[in-house]
Amino acid sequence: MDQHTVVTLIDAGLRQCGVDFARDGGLFVSLFMAGLVGGWSHCAGMCGPFVLAQVATRLEGVPASRMTELHRLSGAAVLPYHVGRATTYAAIGGMAAMLTGGVGSLPGLRWVGVALLIFAALFFLGQAVNGLMGRAPTSVGGERGGFSHWWADGVSRLARPLFGRPVGWRGYGLGVALGFIPCGLLYGAVAVAAASGSAASGAFGMAAFAAGTMPSLLAVGLAGHVAGRGFRDVVARVAPVIMAANAGVLGYMAWRMVA
Repeated sequence: MDQHTVVTLIDAGLRQCGVDFARDGGLFVSLFMAGLVGGWSHCAGMCGPFVLAQVATRLEGVPASRMTELHRLSGAAVLPYHVGRATTYAAIGGMAAMLTGGVGSLPGLRWVGVALLIFAALFFLGQAVNGLMGRAPTSVGGERGGFSHWWADGVSRLARPLFGRPVGWRGYGLGVALGFIPCGLLYGAVAVAAASGSAASGAFGMAAFAAGTMPSLLAVGLAGHVAGRGFRDVVARVAPVIMAANAGVLGYMAWRMVA
């Protein structure tokens, strides 16, 4: 492959990215905000223990005489884990959107993308109502003994050897593996990404969702579960508004698809 071909391919890819961002920018923002709000109300509690276990292991490997603030911050950030988790989310979003796009292109099945957007809008609206009523965020299929619980246990067992030294590729692999643990918030995000019908948009959307969940987990890594307690209280007050706004945006997108 010569240099001209490579440049042509890169240019085509950038142009396609521009098209995707122009068409699905609202979807990306919606997913980022869902991750940002859901990160404090949901992910910090669910994924926080995984982050804390990695932080403890990483810092134990640094002798006290060599411990610096940079070591503490890098150990608490667990960036390879977050990149691995984002990789899994992006892959799931891309594949789901590609499948939806293929099905939606068949005669009489254009409604699939609309149905996914409506499902996601109702899901986020439910999150908003729960927040207004002071309830914990809903989780789909998380009952003990159910399929999701069985699946999560299996993923955790497979990933357990990587906790021994979660740095570099092992930390990345841990994020990739644990990204497959199911949760209600993830189901809603994947439905939004899949509704785009474009593999690139689905992947970008889920990467935006993963980026939104990172601040809360970084705070957990830095200061434990007590991190940002005051900030979480603020988020709890504004989360219903943001989730309801997300539901409205997604509902409008569904309406535009059938109008």
